[in-house]
Amino acid sequence: MKKKTVCVLTVILCASLGLSGCSLFPFEQDLPFHKSETENTDVESAGNTPLETEEEQNAETDEDGNDTQEITDEQSEEEVASPLEQASLMAAQYDYDEAIELLKSQPAYDSNTDMQNAVSEYENTKAACTEYPLEQITHVFFHTLIKDTSKAFEGDTDSDGYNQYMTTIDEFNKIIQSMYDKGYVMVSPHDMATVNEDGTMSRGSIMLPPGKIPFVLSQDDVSYYHYMDGDGFASKLVVDENGDVKNEYIEDDGSVSTGDYDMVPLIDTFVKEHPDFSYHGRKGILAMTGYDGVLGYRTDIAYKTGKNLQDDQKKFLRDHPDFDYKQEVKNAKKVAAAMKAEGWEFASHTWGHKNVASTSLKDLKRDTKKWKKYVAPVLGKTDMIIFAFGADIGSWEGYSSDNAKYEFYKSQGYRYFCNVDSSQYFVQITDDYFRQGRRNLDGYRMYYNPEMLSDLFDVSEVWDSSRPTPVPKI
Repeated sequence: MKKKTVCVLTVILCASLGLSGCSLFPFEQDLPFHKSETENTDVESAGNTPLETEEEQNAETDEDGNDTQEITDEQSEEEVASPLEQASLMAAQYDYDEAIELLKSQPAYDSNTDMQNAVSEYENTKAACTEYPLEQITHVFFHTLIKDTSKAFEGDTDSDGYNQYMTTIDEFNKIIQSMYDKGYVMVSPHDMATVNEDGTMSRGSIMLPPGKIPFVLSQDDVSYYHYMDGDGFASKLVVDENGDVKNEYIEDDGSVSTGDYDMVPLIDTFVKEHPDFSYHGRKGILAMTGYDGVLGYRTDIAYKTGKNLQDDQKKFLRDHPDFDYKQEVKNAKKVAAAMKAEGWEFASHTWGHKNVASTSLKDLKRDTKKWKKYVAPVLGKTDMIIFAFGADIGSWEGYSSDNAKYEFYKSQGYRYFCNVDSSQYFVQITDDYFRQGRRNLDGYRMYYNPEMLSDLFDVSEVWDSSRPTPVPKI
């Protein structure tokens, strides 16, 4: 149940209720393009990054990365919705069983005709739902959204990459509106498959009314890397005075604005206005690296030790002489906890944005250790890994027990795997793992393959005219 129940329910009650086919070659549009794979390897050479002791790390973060006291205090101040309002939101998000159970459990249910009528309505709606074919669920993803196109497309060395791999806020808003109008509903891979107590996986079941189409949403690299500074992007995610997750944006004069400047707050706002865009309260998945920190906070251990820093990291510390590592971690944990409370999930994108296809198993083990030691304590544990560079650890035929990289990631608790695949659907659900391909909704795909996106939106109605053309070839 979302924290801002009352605001959402007002809306509900007022409303009365080679680039086609299945290509698994590494697709480079999932690349923080200023940072080469060679540079990542240099940062992560054996023994280069000192590992903080368990005692030091545990003193700063709890096991799941939650800042529980602050979030609990905020929630305690909020107005509690009535059972009818709570049930209305549950039903609007297709959780009819929970809505019915909530109302039937109320002491006044037997004498309350409003509750009885609502239960009857939910039962009828539930009876009309059908199970959606899991292998026909698409997965779309974005990178950090461009707020100011005049800065992103000003012609410097990064402009071509932004044009290829990024999406503007205006384009994003139109895409989401189009998908909503077509009946799309956000779901999670955890709805599509579940891990059983014995470690095996089972298929999930997604029940929706006629005309509704489930999809998975994700966003890569939500770290607000140093190279993006001054290029028209938000600088971090924050929790505002109302308890909402928003972005900060640094204006030309150095002042800071707070608002909906990237995917997380834009989707949160959209779901408040359109709760039926979310299945059981689901939002999207953020695929996170760690080498520059997370969510705009400089939480990697290098910022604390001052060792093995890259030039842009050194500049950051020089520009922020009052930098407090423990406070930075605390602030990042608060944002992550608030996001998870609102239905967001996190996945590993590898600590150093590794190409898992070309990186040795030894280096992947070292990289995974860093993600779990310096990212998981902030964001929380995850069983999902979204591969960087669009790479994968196996062919389209699937993973097997003789695949050493797969066996390693499975041993580390990863059971949900995503690559980049330009086809409309690519889903594998086995007894051992869930696997799904993702579709990039960016300048490159919209410019060169608009027909491949017609099931989602009309590119001619979405395209931001401030985007330079032609979009550079990859």
